[in-house]
Amino acid sequence: MKFIIEHIFLIGIVVLSGGALLWPTLTQRGKRATALEVTQLINRGKSLIVDVRNEAEYANGHLRDARHIPLTELVQRVGELDKAKNKTIVVVCQKGVRSGLAAKVLAKAGFEDVVCLEGGVTAWQAAGLPLAK
Repeated sequence: MKFIIEHIFLIGIVVLSGGALLWPTLTQRGKRATALEVTQLINRGKSLIVDVRNEAEYANGHLRDARHIPLTELVQRVGELDKAKNKTIVVVCQKGVRSGLAAKVLAKAGFEDVVCLEGGVTAWQAAGLPLAK
C-alpha cells in the first residue's frame, strides 16, 4: 500500500496510457467480419457489398459484384441502397478504417445488419482471395 501511495502519479500515468491504448478497440462500433466470414456471406447470396474507397483504389481491384459508393458521397447516395435493407450490407475499404465510418452512416439511415470487412481489401488479398477489375 505504501508503494501505491508513494508512486500515485506513476500509477496514474500507467492507467491513463493503458486506457488510451485500449480506447480505439473499445469504441469500435458495428460488427466486423473476417475475409472468410465475408466469403460465407457472399456465398449465401443474402448480402450486398458496398465499396467506400475512392475511384483510383476501386479501379485497382475490388470484390466481385461490389457496389462502389465513395465514403465522401455515401450520405447523399445512401438512398440507392434502400432496396437492400433486408440484406446484410458488407462495407469494404482499403484497410478497414473508413468502413467503420460508413457503417455508422448506414446504421443512422436505418440499415440494421451492417458488417465491416476486417482489414479491408488488404486483408482480403492477404487471404489469397480474388479481386475483380
